[in-house]
Amino acid sequence: MASVPSLASSLQQQLADALTAALPDAGAADPLLRRSDRADFQANGILALAKKLKGNPRELASQVTAALPTGELIKDIEVSGPGFLNITLSDKAIVETLAARAADTEGRLGVPVDADAGTTVIDYAQPNVAKEMHVGHLRSAVIGDAMVKILEFTGENVVRRHHIGDWGTQFGMLIQYLIEHPGALKHDGAADGASDGEAAMSTLNRVYKESRALFDSDEEFKARSRDRVVALQAGDPETLELWQGFVDESKIYFHSVFDKLDMEVRDPDIVGESGYNDMLEETCRILEETGVAVRSEGALCVFFDDVKGPDGNKVPLIVKKTNGGYGYAATDLSAIRDRVQDLKADTLLYVVDARQSLHFKMVFETARRAGWLNEDVKAVQLAFGTVLGKDGKPFKTREGETVRLQDLLDEAVERATAVVREKAGKVGLSEDEIVENGRYVGIGAVKYADLSTSAVRDYKFDLDQMVALNGDTSVYLQYAYARIRSILRRAGDAVPAAHPELELAPAERALGLHLDQFGEVLAEVAAGYEPHKLAAYLYQLASHLTTFYDQCQVLSPDNAPEVVENRLFLVELTARTLHRGMALLGIRTPEKL
Repeated sequence: MASVPSLASSLQQQLADALTAALPDAGAADPLLRRSDRADFQANGILALAKKLKGNPRELASQVTAALPTGELIKDIEVSGPGFLNITLSDKAIVETLAARAADTEGRLGVPVDADAGTTVIDYAQPNVAKEMHVGHLRSAVIGDAMVKILEFTGENVVRRHHIGDWGTQFGMLIQYLIEHPGALKHDGAADGASDGEAAMSTLNRVYKESRALFDSDEEFKARSRDRVVALQAGDPETLELWQGFVDESKIYFHSVFDKLDMEVRDPDIVGESGYNDMLEETCRILEETGVAVRSEGALCVFFDDVKGPDGNKVPLIVKKTNGGYGYAATDLSAIRDRVQDLKADTLLYVVDARQSLHFKMVFETARRAGWLNEDVKAVQLAFGTVLGKDGKPFKTREGETVRLQDLLDEAVERATAVVREKAGKVGLSEDEIVENGRYVGIGAVKYADLSTSAVRDYKFDLDQMVALNGDTSVYLQYAYARIRSILRRAGDAVPAAHPELELAPAERALGLHLDQFGEVLAEVAAGYEPHKLAAYLYQLASHLTTFYDQCQVLSPDNAPEVVENRLFLVELTARTLHRGMALLGIRTPEKL
């Protein structure tokens, strides 16, 4: 199926051609087309051209208007103010363009595939081995998963990477503790309903806290733990065997949490810090031999003129520590080498907490100095803010502990299931459907609250608001979709069919014009890594649909058959657009709600 040009792009091309024909001395000119509340579109580019050509802008606008083709795209055009063009499209053009989108049998709604797409490695959902996932892990997973889906849809070759924390000081601490306390890994009694992964992680979490307390209070144990890190990095068999046990138990737990999040995480995509261990020494050698890194007090460091501490001294990026251990920087730089040289990535996208921005700024600059990043290969941090409680402070339990992610998700599903159950009788949901929809609504509510906020901003986690049927929530969008499916089931013999010959009501025009913007919004979202713009588009689409329902009855017996068919066509295409858009955000759309 060929892609379908948007109405805006078709109009842009006609205006650009008219500008060239009417004003050949202007050269290539941008009509500066945008949506308008005075008409469908407004073109503002003539004012700048008039200044350049020293002409009267209204006269130039009239010349451009005369040069426009008398085709079927434009219904009306007027010159306004200092040469602005207010343009109204024909109803026929709107319906025919939407019909072409609806005819796309590949489910793309006429959205083009980028023929020049490259390869992007996305680093997201990075839990830590032997530690429970908490609310702080939510955003990387949700935002990263959405960007994977969106970029793949636009044609990008996407390589997923879950850079789990499975290496470093904490594992020296854990392993040394187990060697000295061999019975510590005896499993705790599993809570009712807990999965094997949750039970294993509960035990590991307890052992982590015990070993951390000893590490912080006993200098001799701390020294032994640091030596154990060196043994781990050197491949000591006993140390590696204990480490592997931590990793295997943790992966079972990770998968159980990602399943709750309705996210696919595949084992081959999990390449943690340990996956680059064999590259660390070579990375350090290259950096030192090329002069990118230098020795400072026994450590291998990279310095930056613009990174200084409170004392005014330069703060280095430590690649290799004085005791021979490697810092996070060595692993991150080795990962860049692997992703660029072996995976042939054009773009490295890191979905990482904004609080790590300085670290990644230093890592990226080091990689540029080493030649691993250049004009052809870029690295981008998709930085995200903090999840806050209703009080506007970092989200904690009443006891001041970090909220466990699985508890948060379970509560979201419980709240959503109660909302679904209240409405179940009206739509005839079975108990199985109530449970299934409760999960889709609850997890969708959590994801949408995250994705509808600009990633870099903090946001408040308020489950009552998230599962509300009104307002900017996923439930509102899911309900809009389910409502359309209900109308289509009740349509009887009437079928969705486009009728370009009909005159559209204002609400039909507004809905149709918004539907046509789907592909342009996706292109903008993919280019700027801004999934909140897709969420905003879908909310606006559902809002246009609500206005349409209020003003244009679909199945009214007073409507002519062709009006019913055309309105069924509009709502059916709206349902498909909502379904596709929500799927790209990782959110399900139940047929009944």
